[in-house]
Amino acid sequence: MSRRRVLKASGAVAVGVGLGGLTACSGTGASGGSGAAGDPKKGDITVWSWAGPAAEMRALVPAFNKKFPGVKVTVQDIGNPAIWDKITTAMAAGGAGLADVLHIGVDYLPGYVEKFPGRLADLGPLGANAYKGAFASGLWETVCPDGKRVNALPWEANSGGFYYRADLFEKAGVDVGAIGTWNDAIEAGKKIKAKTGHYLLGIDKPASQADSANLFQMLLQLQGTMFFNLDGDIMLGSPEAVRAMTIIKEMNDAGLVSDISGGWNSLISSIKKGTSAVLPWPTWFGGVIEETVPDQAGKWGVRLPPAVRPGGTRAAMVNSTHLAVAGNSKQQAAAWSFVEFVLTRPESQIAIYKGKGIAPALLKAYEDPVFHQPSAFFSGQKKGEIFYDALRVPQPGFNYTSDYARALKAVTDAQTKVLLKGADPATVLNAAADQLAQQTGRKVVR
Repeated sequence: MSRRRVLKASGAVAVGVGLGGLTACSGTGASGGSGAAGDPKKGDITVWSWAGPAAEMRALVPAFNKKFPGVKVTVQDIGNPAIWDKITTAMAAGGAGLADVLHIGVDYLPGYVEKFPGRLADLGPLGANAYKGAFASGLWETVCPDGKRVNALPWEANSGGFYYRADLFEKAGVDVGAIGTWNDAIEAGKKIKAKTGHYLLGIDKPASQADSANLFQMLLQLQGTMFFNLDGDIMLGSPEAVRAMTIIKEMNDAGLVSDISGGWNSLISSIKKGTSAVLPWPTWFGGVIEETVPDQAGKWGVRLPPAVRPGGTRAAMVNSTHLAVAGNSKQQAAAWSFVEFVLTRPESQIAIYKGKGIAPALLKAYEDPVFHQPSAFFSGQKKGEIFYDALRVPQPGFNYTSDYARALKAVTDAQTKVLLKGADPATVLNAAADQLAQQTGRKVVR
């Protein structure tokens, strides 16, 4: 399950076009959504978000109103995934009924921009360009992919992680620090399974949830690629994709993969039972583990994931969320004042992190001591520093496109054939690429 899907269940959200020159967007404003309406110091604005993020923004309103007493802010918890249908319906209706500020996941942002031109305001004229170098590597290109319009401002940045049961590794005589690649992880998993009976990790094998290929996606991003390249061409049949699926097949064939089909409750149950020794989940998932098994404090550790190949990167930003302003809002300037207050002030992002553990994209926020404190739960490790180091690593370019959902379905179907039927990774991925090409008209690159 992706960040956006589990938030509905946990109350606690994949990354877009990545590293390129940090050029300022021009702020020209395409059809509609010029980003210039209203007064920045007065007006009534509505914000759409969900669960934890909505609560944290609501908590910031009193401090915001000390600086902007003339702006009345109403934060609405629309729910997740209900918010995506609500935004889509309003955009399809010409923007009627849209909130002034919209909380949007990276996997939805390209689709809204491509399918509904002008429904999101260009934030460039409002002052967004001043922050082009303020966020984690690659995120500016996520919100400003064409070098002209600033479609949103980054909020959350989650790097891929490798949460592990330190006690199980110790019992099996495995040094987690010596695991340099996923091949090493497979060998370690064999020892753990033999000596403790625990699986290495879990995957939703039959794809009971729409997005059950998070590990596959992270393995792609660790190799500097994704479902599509920067030109929007299909990469599912690439050597990197085949390598990623082959790693998953090798783990499964060795009996190291448990089945966590059934959704969020199944995942939580597996953590409580201690089914697997490793949870290859992003930054935000650490809080979920702590809440789920508080009695296991000191038995857990965390590190960045192994590289796919020797000497390869261990840093991969696997999901992010953003705040946008509606293109038809009559209070765009006031809406921007709120967005700027929430996302560009370290104090705001630190408060949100302390409240819900939401990892900020704003790099300056990490200067606060809260990100450098040892974690009693994670064996005294400084969890915040581990993920901060990943955010500072230059990220390659990723392009989710408006066809991400179709690509995800093709990938999960292919993965299920590999896991449940022993299919050949290259065969099923090439078939998935061809199918996606037929559906979208996009070119396949192998």
